[in-house]
Amino acid sequence: MPSTPTTAPDKGRLLLIPNTLDFGCLDGAEGGAPPDLREVLPMGAITAAAGLTHWIAENAKTTRAFLKRVNDIAPLSAPIQALNIQVLPRPSKGGPKGAGGRADPQLERQMADLLAPALAGHDVGLISEAGLPAVADPGAAVVLAAHRLGLQVLPLSGPSSLVLALAASGLHGQSFAFVGYLPVDAQERAQRIKDLEQVSRKAHQTQLVIETPYRNTALWQALLQHLQGSTLLSVSCGLTLAQGWSRTDTVERWRKQALTLPDDIPTVFSWLAA
Repeated sequence: MPSTPTTAPDKGRLLLIPNTLDFGCLDGAEGGAPPDLREVLPMGAITAAAGLTHWIAENAKTTRAFLKRVNDIAPLSAPIQALNIQVLPRPSKGGPKGAGGRADPQLERQMADLLAPALAGHDVGLISEAGLPAVADPGAAVVLAAHRLGLQVLPLSGPSSLVLALAASGLHGQSFAFVGYLPVDAQERAQRIKDLEQVSRKAHQTQLVIETPYRNTALWQALLQHLQGSTLLSVSCGLTLAQGWSRTDTVERWRKQALTLPDDIPTVFSWLAA
């Protein structure tokens, strides 16, 4: 049997703690509180989050809000005010350098500083604003740094908007690519859409993109304008929320029906060219 990597006893672990996909927003259909964490997160992940006192997060405020929801189910091991929550430095435009490529000494120093509690023996939680840490998320740089420092990385199960949208789309799930955000400039965005459609057609590969919610409508209109009519286009909006939905149709059919997308709810767009 293959041997299992072990962590030195004097080192802590990096736990990848999944977050919800609701961004703490209210349930618009009910007008009430955000969904119970147990509806979207495994109890094991909730319990693990409750036991951590050291965190690396994109946003300290929203992480505290998440931990308040955790505390309603599993009491935290320390008061929220006493938790050590460190904030990830904002990546440079185009994403963090060094992850999967040439090492960036400055970034490596920053990541090592964030992971200092783990080197001192504490388990550290890494959390994204939504979904799984390090997937479409700057936390990947922390995970890579943890490996370089000899720390054990423990991913915990939770929702991923990309995987859920792909599963709900009916598009090709054995070959797909998440290509992130498209250019904001209209001409550059149009060319990018056409290029990705060619890739999809040639490789029979589903393409997935996301957008800042207030630009959902602009992206949707661009997709309808620049994709071929025979291309299958899928939209997944508000996944895991009570009012969430997914729908797939050809671009030609989409053009014949009105669709209003919210400007405050995350949406995943995907397509597969015929």
